[in-house]
Amino acid sequence: MNLSERKLKILQAIIGDFIHSAEPVGSRTLSKKYDMGISPATIRNEMSDLEEMGFLTHPHTSAGRIPSDKAYRLYVNMLMEECDLPQNEKAIIEDKIKDNMFELEKTIEKAVSLVSELTNLTSFATTPRTDEDKLKYINILPVDENTVVLMIVAESGKVSNTVLHTKVDYTLESLELLSKNMTYNYKGKSISNILTLDIIKNFQTDIEALAKIASDIIPNFLSTLENMLNVNLFTEGLANIFSIPEYCDIGKAENFIKIMQEKEKFRDVLSSRGDGFLITIGGENGEETLKDCSLITCDYKVNGEFVGKLGVIGPTRMEYAHVTSVIRYVTDNISEVFKIEE
Repeated sequence: MNLSERKLKILQAIIGDFIHSAEPVGSRTLSKKYDMGISPATIRNEMSDLEEMGFLTHPHTSAGRIPSDKAYRLYVNMLMEECDLPQNEKAIIEDKIKDNMFELEKTIEKAVSLVSELTNLTSFATTPRTDEDKLKYINILPVDENTVVLMIVAESGKVSNTVLHTKVDYTLESLELLSKNMTYNYKGKSISNILTLDIIKNFQTDIEALAKIASDIIPNFLSTLENMLNVNLFTEGLANIFSIPEYCDIGKAENFIKIMQEKEKFRDVLSSRGDGFLITIGGENGEETLKDCSLITCDYKVNGEFVGKLGVIGPTRMEYAHVTSVIRYVTDNISEVFKIEE
């Protein structure tokens, strides 16, 4: 359906005004605030046409109009211009992402917090799909005479550090040998594949001291791998909804909170989304509980490989241009900065 240039101009003005004011927009408001070059009566007629075409809706309590999901889709696809972030926001993002560039989960956790802070929305991210993630190396580090840290590093950059209490004494040499032995055996194998192996039965060594410490470490190695299989979901900024006019409606606020509390269901929604940068608006989300929300997600990568999604959820009325720019800049920085050194 083609819209005239005048209709597009009016629609863009309505969307922009409503995004910033959260108030229904009337023809007089447009006539006063924007140089349309036409009378309020003509604007009113065009708005009536846009409503019939499904781009505007008419709240019962107001003479003004508000954009529909269809209008926001047109705006995102055709009218929106991504903004260049202010230099101070770019600097904040770059500094925060670099803070923990050697531990992916901490980097992502900070990124989620940062996106929420810069957009004033609820942000989220998933960490790597570790079922097919491959082991990079294993390191067992001494803490005291009966305590060690089992460090498992995956090729995606995911790091797991588990504190273990040993029943037998160990030497630095035995820890180094066991670390090298386990790395040699499992490097390059997927976590899901390793868990199918009978590791305890297959682990053999002629070194008695190594066998004793291995009997403490290996069962914990398996349980740690199982924990790594769980897809983590980081969220931040749930309280931001209370400053958003749409959520002054208690029913909508309760529904939104329920969405974020049902993490398994929300993870499934994110897992079913397409790759790349994606904006879904209202009914496009496919879930009844998300019909009043917009979701914006973007993949982030390590060494060019997809490892998870980062994004925001909020009302369909959001500053799409700014939010889009923030998410792109954050994910681009993660993908560029976070590298696994050989």
